[in-house]
Amino acid sequence: MNQEKIGKFIKEIRTKEGLSQKQFALKYGVTYQAVSKWETGKNIPDITILKMMCEEYNMNLDEFLNAKKDVYRFSKDKKLITILVIVLLVISISVIMIINKKDNDFELKTLAPVCDNFKLYGTIAYNDNKTSIHISNISYCGKEDLSKYKKIECTLYETDGKTKKEISNYNYEENNKITLDEFLKKVHFNVNNYTKTCKVYKENSLHLEIDLTEEDGTISSYKIPLSLEDNCGK
Repeated sequence: MNQEKIGKFIKEIRTKEGLSQKQFALKYGVTYQAVSKWETGKNIPDITILKMMCEEYNMNLDEFLNAKKDVYRFSKDKKLITILVIVLLVISISVIMIINKKDNDFELKTLAPVCDNFKLYGTIAYNDNKTSIHISNISYCGKEDLSKYKKIECTLYETDGKTKKEISNYNYEENNKITLDEFLKKVHFNVNNYTKTCKVYKENSLHLEIDLTEEDGTISSYKIPLSLEDNCGK
């Protein structure tokens, strides 16, 4: 097994994905120093991380250890898959609009996080009578957080003055602890036929709250205000 060759292969994967060593390390729950040692051939990832990489980049362990995978081609394929997912999302919302045409045509708006620490894909499809909300691909891009939590909960709220209403909830509470990044990859919201109509939403009336519970019961939280690309009534 040629550790130097494996290291160059890992570096090629990382650079093709456009990730820094720190970002790549966060993805696999290690330090950036560990990534540096991998890429210089001083060390290789343990078997658990190797399996995660193989799954992520669609290759078997033999291909990885022998650096046989065409990373550039895979990177292009991954981008195509992302584009396909977005296209399918738009199509699915379009189907919703067609099915419910009797309730007047739906319009589509984009939801975006107001804070800089989070990114996500979000849409609202609405008409005069109801609203459908879709949120997925949430990612954390703030200060590095490699902590593993025994429980994480993400809740979508709507606020109106002092009133806060829960719309939907996604939570993780299992025997195996999980990082924030691992949790966010699982989170998605798909709220159909929500009774509140888009035209009465106020600026930043929708927001996500993420509560992270550590082993000792300590709870920390993030609040992610969501804004529309423009006002619904326009």
